[in-house]
Amino acid sequence: MPLASERDASLREFAGYTMKRAFHVIQSDVNRVLEPLGLRMVSFSALVVIADNPGLRQSELAETLMIERPNLVLVLDTLERMGLITRNVAPEDRRALAIEPTAEGRRLCEAAKEEVRRHDRRMTQGLDECERADLIAALRRIESATAREENDG
Repeated sequence: MPLASERDASLREFAGYTMKRAFHVIQSDVNRVLEPLGLRMVSFSALVVIADNPGLRQSELAETLMIERPNLVLVLDTLERMGLITRNVAPEDRRALAIEPTAEGRRLCEAAKEEVRRHDRRMTQGLDECERADLIAALRRIESATAREENDG
């Protein structure tokens, strides 16, 4: 019987499949790192964007994180119950909710970012700084090329 890494050998030639495998490892580890803080990758990502953009609307956050709005509502409900964010009627558009970090949300966000920085360094420890920068640049090029194709099509 072939080893697990041999059973999918034909798939490993594809960049997308390899990215999926790497993402699974990264996501599992970051969730483990964030668990003591009461966060997961998606709630951490939402909290960081909210802390960086106070007053952001839910629709803007969903677009930024590429999350369906119903799924985002569940994440925001959790962050609000934890006392990390508030949702208030936006002054310039009473139909929209503006999301604000609380003082506790900002504090936890900074602590979580430091934990995720350590996680990121550990995940990329086999790369030198130049390779790490090249990896991030390549992934950004893939993302921007895909976004251009979607806008053109």
